[in-house]
Amino acid sequence: MNIWVIILVPVISAFIGWVTNWVAIKMLFHPREPKKFLGITFQGIFPKRQKQFAEKLGKLVSDEFLSFGDIEEKISNPENLKKIMPVIETHIDDFLRNRLSDEMPVISMFIGDKTIHKLKSAFMKEIETLFPKVMRQYAGNLKSELDLEHIVIQKVSAFSSDKLEETLYQIMSKEFRFVEVIGAIIGFIIGVVQVLITYFTT
Repeated sequence: MNIWVIILVPVISAFIGWVTNWVAIKMLFHPREPKKFLGITFQGIFPKRQKQFAEKLGKLVSDEFLSFGDIEEKISNPENLKKIMPVIETHIDDFLRNRLSDEMPVISMFIGDKTIHKLKSAFMKEIETLFPKVMRQYAGNLKSELDLEHIVIQKVSAFSSDKLEETLYQIMSKEFRFVEVIGAIIGFIIGVVQVLITYFTT
């Protein structure tokens, strides 16, 4: 067998494998718009499926990642209220001791430390009861006014294909290069196998 055949077949096969995978990666994003060639319509996978991807992602985000049920549970949890109670208590204390005199100077003249303490305790107790109810109501209003699924669908559908390609290449450049190299390696191996088959069958 000619030595050039032994060398060139694996090399050409490696090149074909590399080009095939390089083209496959490019076809994830290109062409941006549908193009017809020999009666067949071609379009990049991401541009073609962007709307479907947006719909699936929107539903996934609204159902799994950021459900209003989870938000309501978190913001109405009494344990979370306990974390902010010191801030509320400080604010009420400051209001009763300082700002009440500006708002109601006559009433403030008859309020001493003991009364302030009683009022503050009453206010804090009422807030502990009211806060979860208010937060649940707020979450309900937010859910009716804020359609997360629709927002995600709009944002992803409007996302630039150029920006998406740039972002994915920034994140996955090594992986894309690895796929190209694997294509070359597999092509080279196939070329060697072809040479061996030809050698032993002729």
